[in-house]
Amino acid sequence: MNYVQRLQQIYPPGEARALYRMVMEMRFGLSQTDLMLGKDTLLSANDRNKLEEIIQRLMQKEPVQYILGQAEFCGHIFHVAPGVLIPRPETAELVQWILSTVPSPDRPFCRLLDVGTGSGCIAISLSLEGFPVTASDISPESLAIAQKNAEFLQTKINFVSEDILHPRHNNNEKWQLIVSNPPYICEREKADMDDNVLLYEPHLALFVPNDNPLLFYRAIAEYAQSHLAPSGMLFFEINQIYGNELISMLSEMKFDDIELRQDQFGNPRFIKSVFK
Repeated sequence: MNYVQRLQQIYPPGEARALYRMVMEMRFGLSQTDLMLGKDTLLSANDRNKLEEIIQRLMQKEPVQYILGQAEFCGHIFHVAPGVLIPRPETAELVQWILSTVPSPDRPFCRLLDVGTGSGCIAISLSLEGFPVTASDISPESLAIAQKNAEFLQTKINFVSEDILHPRHNNNEKWQLIVSNPPYICEREKADMDDNVLLYEPHLALFVPNDNPLLFYRAIAEYAQSHLAPSGMLFFEINQIYGNELISMLSEMKFDDIELRQDQFGNPRFIKSVFK
C-alpha cells in the first residue's frame, strides 16, 4: 500500500493527496511534476525513514503544519508549533479587508495593535504592508514564536506581554486600528470539532466559557474605548454563531459604522466598527 492510500484510510481522497504533495514539496523539495515522474520513489533510505515518521504522525491526525513546522499565510511562510494556532485562510481574508480599507500612503501613519497575536501572522503580514505594528499576547511561547517569525520575515514589530482581560492601567497608548482574532469557540462546541484541532491546537487560544461567549470581544472593545484615536477602527474575526450579539454589544458601547462580512465559505466571520 502506497503512502496516499494509507492516508486515505483516515482522510478523504483529495485531502490525502494534498497532504502528501505538501509533505513532498516542503520537506523533500519535490514538485508536483517530480511526483508525476515518480521521483518520490527514489528517496534515500534516510529520507524514506523521515517520510514514514511523518505518515505515522499524520495517521494520528496531527496537523501537517505542526509536523512540518510551518504554514503559509498571505504569501509568506510562518513557523508554527503546538503553542500557537495554525493560521487559517479565513484570517487572511481579515488581513485583506484591512489592506483594502487603509490606502498604502496612509499606512505608515496608522498605528496598529494586534491583540492575541499567536504566531504573529496578522501583525507581521500588516507590518510588511507598511503599518507600524504592536502585537500583544498572554503566552510567552506565542510571543517567542511570533518574534522568530518577524525576524525571519525581516520586519520590526513591538511585541508586548499583555493579558487583555486584565490590561495594564498605566497604558496610555493610542491606536488608529485594533485587530484581533481572539478565542471564540464555546466549550460545548468541542463535540463537533475535528481531532486534528481538538487534540493538538492550544485550547487557551480557542475556547471561551459557554456562559460568556463574548468574553474577549467585550474586553477588547472596552480597551478600544480608551485606546482608539478618534475615528479609530476595530476589526474582529468572530464566531459565526454570535455575529448579531456582537453587533448589538458594539452598538451599545457606542461603536458606529458596524459592518459584518462573510468569509469565502459564506459564513459571517468578520466585523469592522469605528469608535467616534
